[in-house]
Amino acid sequence: MNNVEPLLVVENLKQHFKVNRKFTVKAVDGVSFKIYPGETYGLVGESGSGKSTTGRSIIRLYKPTSGKIIFNGKDISGKMSHEEIKVLRTNMQMIFQDPMACLNPRKKVLDIIGEGLDIHKMYSSKEERNEKVYSILEKVGLSREHASRYPHQFSGGQRQRIGIARALIMDPDLIIADEAISALDVSIQAQVVNLMKEIQKETNTAYLFIAHDLSMVKYISDRIGVLHLGYLVETGTTEEIFSNPIHPYTKSLLSAIPSPNPLVEKKRTAFSYDAKEAGVDYSKGTEHLIEGTHTVLATEEELAMWMKNDVELVK
Repeated sequence: MNNVEPLLVVENLKQHFKVNRKFTVKAVDGVSFKIYPGETYGLVGESGSGKSTTGRSIIRLYKPTSGKIIFNGKDISGKMSHEEIKVLRTNMQMIFQDPMACLNPRKKVLDIIGEGLDIHKMYSSKEERNEKVYSILEKVGLSREHASRYPHQFSGGQRQRIGIARALIMDPDLIIADEAISALDVSIQAQVVNLMKEIQKETNTAYLFIAHDLSMVKYISDRIGVLHLGYLVETGTTEEIFSNPIHPYTKSLLSAIPSPNPLVEKKRTAFSYDAKEAGVDYSKGTEHLIEGTHTVLATEEELAMWMKNDVELVK
């Protein structure tokens, strides 16, 4: 992996929103990570942790307050021309949480999915455009008959497939999936995630998979970043995070995952973590490498205490 150039590099990204003269919300406060071609990076955190803001800053729905975003070797964090943003939007696509809210109810599916092709003039004839739409519909498990229908005629899971098809038709290098499955039933979630994994194998598209639920992220991600109050508090491969969580916030997220084994589930205790109550100030922490690619944001004292707690838990 290391000899491959990263597709996306986010360096010390800050996204602050000024509410009024005296008050600024620091939604994202110095986040750094990389995504490599064809991999899935899971960004996890509760509501308000800054994960959706991070995704939207990367695709330039917001102009970053500071920091660097390098995509395909190009710096996209500063001022961009209309043309540059157009190129960016062909190579990077977003799938949103609520498919109904971002599918035009007056348009047929054929035109919704073909919209990107229309904007960027990516076909030579109407037939070619329609064929592209039909083949992408089939790829996401729908049929060409569905092309002439309207969004309200579909179930939630099918609408999300339309959202995925709309992103895929541009053949992007990176897809940002912002809570793309959280509005769906659990059984449908698994279908959509499996579909995304299959498509990734075929197309080598990279995903930034944003979610609040660690169990789904475990299933789809190669690496995970845990985001809390705008800070990346723990990062590592999926294996590293699940087998050896260090940060109390990560542990609290993991403790909330129900176990399919009833005996284990009976003994499971979910615990909550409050940074303020615990006296943890993220701005004072630095990144510590635990092993491999596993890092934790902490002061020396916090890290020693959290590692010690681990030993006590094992006893």
